Amino acid sequence: MTRRRWIADEISGNRAILTGEHADHLMRVLRARVGQEFDIATESSVRHGRILSIAEGRVEFELGEVIVTHSSFNLSLLLAVFKFDRMEWAIEKCTELGVLRIIPVIARRTDAHLATAAAKRADRWRRIALQAAEQSRRPVPPEIGAPIKLKEAVLTSAATRIVLAETERKVLLHDLLSTPSRDHEVLLAIGPEGGWTGEELDLFRNSGWTAASLGPTILRAETAAIAATAIAVSALS
Repeated sequence: MTRRRWIADEISGNRAILTGEHADHLMRVLRARVGQEFDIATESSVRHGRILSIAEGRVEFELGEVIVTHSSFNLSLLLAVFKFDRMEWAIEKCTELGVLRIIPVIARRTDAHLATAAAKRADRWRRIALQAAEQSRRPVPPEIGAPIKLKEAVLTSAATRIVLAETERKVLLHDLLSTPSRDHEVLLAIGPEGGWTGEELDLFRNSGWTAASLGPTILRAETAAIAATAIAVSALS
């Protein structure tokens, strides 16, 4: 049976520790006991772990041998902020698919109340990504930064930078990703509900980005994020 994987909150020598809600879930929901074994992801590797002690808000593991894991795809998302419940779903699924970094962006069509509240949601987004990473047996969750404005976001560097645009009719995302390898750094920009404005697309193009389409249909923001990630992962495989 495949062991459940946990991403350690703290590491000290051959000891790994889960704390807070992370530990409480293991204790109360999964009813963990001393001596049980799990896979534990640290910053440098994934190792076998055996529970040494359980206390309120704290589970300590003894770390054993290193487990060989596959490297992640070098894929990041510049994700415009949209309705939080749908955005959380997109973050969860894109994490499961293998995205390394998610950069939340305040776009012109991001609702004002969402833009105001977005900064306070970043910690929740990171928790969702952590849980999704553990569920999908990733060694680390994606990096999720605080929301930034588009003028700053378009300056983010990557070997390949692609903005998904409904106005693009000829160039498909898959065609642009037919050459890059797994190690090639790819950054995809997905717009908010209603898409990017014309001025925003001009900003992308003037900053060196290439526009691409996901096809003839109009997708919801969360669907576009997941579809684009799946296409990129397939192309980079």
